[in-house]
Amino acid sequence: MTTIGRGLAQICACLALSLGAAHAQPAPPPPLAPVTLDTPVVTQHRGVFNGKRVSYQARVEAIDLPGQGGGPGVRLVTTAYVATGPLAGPGRPVMFVFNGGPISPSPYLHMGAFGPKRLAVPDDLGADPASFQIVDNPYTILDVADLVFFDPAGTGFSRFAEGVDPQTYFSVEADARQLTDFVVAWSKAHGREASPKYLFGESYGTIRAAVAAAQIQKLPQDQNLQGAVFMGQAMNIVEYVQRPQNIISYVVSLPTLAATAWWHGKADLKGQDFEAWMDEMRLFARTEYLTALAQGDDIDPATREAVARKLEAYSGIPAAFYVENNLRITKERYRVELLKDQGLTLGMADARYTGPSAQPGQRAVDPSRVLPEALISAFEVYARDTLKVGDIGDYSTRSPVTAGWRYAEGAASPFTDYPFMRPVSEVFALNPTFRVLMANGHQDTQTTTGAMDYGLALAGWPKDRASARSYQGGHMAYSVEASLAQMMADVRAFVTAAP
Repeated sequence: MTTIGRGLAQICACLALSLGAAHAQPAPPPPLAPVTLDTPVVTQHRGVFNGKRVSYQARVEAIDLPGQGGGPGVRLVTTAYVATGPLAGPGRPVMFVFNGGPISPSPYLHMGAFGPKRLAVPDDLGADPASFQIVDNPYTILDVADLVFFDPAGTGFSRFAEGVDPQTYFSVEADARQLTDFVVAWSKAHGREASPKYLFGESYGTIRAAVAAAQIQKLPQDQNLQGAVFMGQAMNIVEYVQRPQNIISYVVSLPTLAATAWWHGKADLKGQDFEAWMDEMRLFARTEYLTALAQGDDIDPATREAVARKLEAYSGIPAAFYVENNLRITKERYRVELLKDQGLTLGMADARYTGPSAQPGQRAVDPSRVLPEALISAFEVYARDTLKVGDIGDYSTRSPVTAGWRYAEGAASPFTDYPFMRPVSEVFALNPTFRVLMANGHQDTQTTTGAMDYGLALAGWPKDRASARSYQGGHMAYSVEASLAQMMADVRAFVTAAP
């Protein structure tokens, strides 16, 4: 992100990348053929989750929603996992799970974190994806909640009705309304209107979750919305724009650079453990570093040198670089600089991954692309062999959005100070039992832990009802088994906490 234009394009592309959407300004996708699913595909299963044996039903079904004016709208095809036997009942929580984009389907969270089966990604980041195995997922929360996966129209098996202009759905409000209508329709179809409900959104999906939460809360019929989990939050995404004058973006990005330097053995921990060292770094970032950046050209040379040396210790980038670049390095430049002496570039979605540096005039391939690609392939196998969906149509992982997504009236970019946390504040004000959990990967250079912490600190949300967690890994931190285990434990505790 050496220029604003390049920065916006790359962040847009990478937000879409790990969530299955298209690259910036691709050719329009071909029209999707209708999906044949007149009756649900239902299979019966048993599994052990968090040490508890659970009998459950996997249900792939179509939910038809009307469009504007009551005419044809969309046919949403969802996969739901619902407990049967003693655990079943209207009092059992339901979590609606979705990825981001805009817009993308949910095979990533499905096969990476929440499904009863998951794709096991080895700790060896250089392992051949062909060797990844689909295994049982004992970490999922099916022991305490039913799970419903949401694929927006135009993705997965979900489709726009014939004659519907997809552009009418390509805005923050309309996209969230599609989710809201889906939650209501699914709940009504299965007698779950009174069930405690939770939203789990990832990346752009956190914007969808925030806006939909407010829409759901304001419905005439109470839907018993109890909480939302924001994974890789993008609600304060203006903080990610690393133009030189946006000094807060450098402050909130430093924790990601530090965690990445630590992973690659380029940081000086001075004998401390990781968490203590990160706490020290965060204090430096919001005090000494922020003050130095705010001084701009007025900073005295001795102070600039001292801050640059500390930045070197935390990020692994030489102090001389910081002195020459006004104490700044963008995340994109950092990906190129940290291991360039080894001819390597870091991953964008997950900076633990490395790949060959780009040749002059070319752009390096993001080595962390291996994760979404592997998860998509795993879901296709799983849908065929376990869910038994048969030949109902093509499962689309390409976003139908190529241009014109509307973040706000008259605006075409998310990189403005849009108040996406405000809808959540409205829910807190209206619902005394509503809670929020925010989560992020330490080595995610797209949606960063620092921006998450900064956003939470400034949100004005009740401190006893909002919390944040960080895990080793990138945008899909759940690809790390230890991080998945902890994240699912945190989500389980979140769902089971007494209101």
